[in-house]
Amino acid sequence: MNETTIQGVKISQSVAILIDGNNIERSIHSITKNNSSMLNFDTLIPKLLDNRGLNRLVYFREGKNISSKLRERLHSNFHGSVRPCHKSADIPLSIKATQLSDKVDTIIIMSGDSDYIELVRHLVNEGVRVEIAAVENTTSQLLVDEADYFHPITEEDWFTLNPKPAKKGTRKKAPRKKKKTD
Repeated sequence: MNETTIQGVKISQSVAILIDGNNIERSIHSITKNNSSMLNFDTLIPKLLDNRGLNRLVYFREGKNISSKLRERLHSNFHGSVRPCHKSADIPLSIKATQLSDKVDTIIIMSGDSDYIELVRHLVNEGVRVEIAAVENTTSQLLVDEADYFHPITEEDWFTLNPKPAKKGTRKKAPRKKKKTD
């Protein structure tokens, strides 16, 4: 467990980060107007943890087409996992949060979806510190009000992939037209 000492007080917290991938992706895409924008987990996760220990990181995403690069990166850098969901992430994320509530001090939910209001209330009543990390413009104010803390995800927390330029010589040439001979 990671420990920090502030004015003689030792702080030692374990944190679980649960990510509603579809919600965060849609939020970033709507702000950037670009579907190639992605979270920069390498800078965002340490910022969210703020010297606290990471117990779990789970990225929930609807659908089966989940990037193997994302899966590998989250696992190798944060021992995280990616969980595909049948429909939305709401129910699987809520179940995982409830399962972890007696194993961690803080749960950070990365989503601005108001569907999590009841989950946040439940976790807070169980004595768990609940923090929300989301894009402010697309986050339910009711969700923010129920949480213990809000981390705004800003443009410094994402990047946009540039399309790969075509390689020279890979473009097909149009067939030459035959000259008409009279």
